[in-house]
Amino acid sequence: MTVICWFRRVLRLDDHPALVAAAQDGAVIPLVILDPAEARAHPASAERQALSLPPLAEALERLGSRLIVRRGDPAEVLEALARQTGATVIHATTGFPFATDDGLEAAAERGGARLQLHPLADLVPRGSVLTGSGGVYKVFSPFWKAVRQVQIAPPLAVPKLTAPQDWPDSDGTDWPEARAAMVRGWDVLARHTRPGEDEAHARLEEFLEGPLPDYKADRNLPWRPRATSGLADALACGEISARRIWARVQPDYQQGAAGSEHFLSELCWREFARELMAESPDLDRTCWREEWNRFPWRGDNDDAEAWRRGRTGVPMVDAGMREMFVTGQMHNRVRMITGSYVTKHLLTDWKVGLDWFGHCLSDWDAASNAMNWQWVAGCGPDAAPYFRVFNPETQAEKFDAEAQYRRYWLDPEAEGARAFAEAAPRAWKIDLHDRPKPALSLAEGRDRALDAYQGLKS
Repeated sequence: MTVICWFRRVLRLDDHPALVAAAQDGAVIPLVILDPAEARAHPASAERQALSLPPLAEALERLGSRLIVRRGDPAEVLEALARQTGATVIHATTGFPFATDDGLEAAAERGGARLQLHPLADLVPRGSVLTGSGGVYKVFSPFWKAVRQVQIAPPLAVPKLTAPQDWPDSDGTDWPEARAAMVRGWDVLARHTRPGEDEAHARLEEFLEGPLPDYKADRNLPWRPRATSGLADALACGEISARRIWARVQPDYQQGAAGSEHFLSELCWREFARELMAESPDLDRTCWREEWNRFPWRGDNDDAEAWRRGRTGVPMVDAGMREMFVTGQMHNRVRMITGSYVTKHLLTDWKVGLDWFGHCLSDWDAASNAMNWQWVAGCGPDAAPYFRVFNPETQAEKFDAEAQYRRYWLDPEAEGARAFAEAAPRAWKIDLHDRPKPALSLAEGRDRALDAYQGLKS
């Protein structure tokens, strides 16, 4: 019989539970759905997925299969394709913290098929690692300790695929809605992307053979280009699974290799975020600590717009915002600095920052984005205390002592600055020689934030 496997943000063949199950059921039609609504909400992430589709199509062709791409609302696409192909089962992945399964089963049934959902190939199934009292962990350290005691399921091998007698038509691998939403930024972002499953595995090997021993210290240095694995975007679009990374790093970890435990703990932080968002689905819309919903954050404002455009006049902040707009990613240390600045110095609601990161990040992950913003704002689980206000200048002195990172993104003649001018919307009227002054001094911003915090406490 013919079955459909929906590659639902799992753009790989390795360790793909839905694909393995589909291959056991019959002839497989591999499907990717390009949802215009997703492209509008998260254009950089959508572009990143689109760039991964040609390598995925080539990989399927090597297996004697073919990638079918359809554009539109997922429920409507599933119903139409099931009816067109006579598919009896649709295999898909569930558990994404940003996507709903509502209406999919009914749509499949209208098309004459049964929907079978499979869990993500994360380290642990959601809700399987609990405290002694049966609740989810609210603090990362004990969660990480508990995960280390769990037997992580081994990754699944690539299955053999049987082709259907007749192939349905395909819309092609481009994603016009994402391209339109990215405007001038599409070609610039593409230059900073290494798409495809094979590239993800290659990046992992490069990391293990090179930067891993110095990872714990060097991961905080934004000017060091290969200090981290660079796999965040590959994980986000499903080119590699967390289980595959875990399994590959285990030999180093078991031998006590420097950097391996810290690297795995960072992988587990992503897991922690997903656990919390599964428990609190509104983690991206409301403060996890309820009392913080009374905090007097400002809504969107002119200072926040300057922050988005990299025009705060604070070099480390502006460099980070430019890096994200050009590359679709931002160094983790700089994410903390820029997030602290907008929520504390500028007293702007963390959801304003969350939404902009969701627009610009090619490695956007709903749970990680929400968890990290609530962490830096001080209102989330296991969060940094609000009174811990990052000083962008002292952070720059510590982690970018020779200003290599800042020069790359701010010097008008530097490659990074020129790329930002190329990618930015024309309406921004970017003049690389025009450097604004800060709206207020760092000391004034810190004092204002702490006064607001004292008001909340009292």
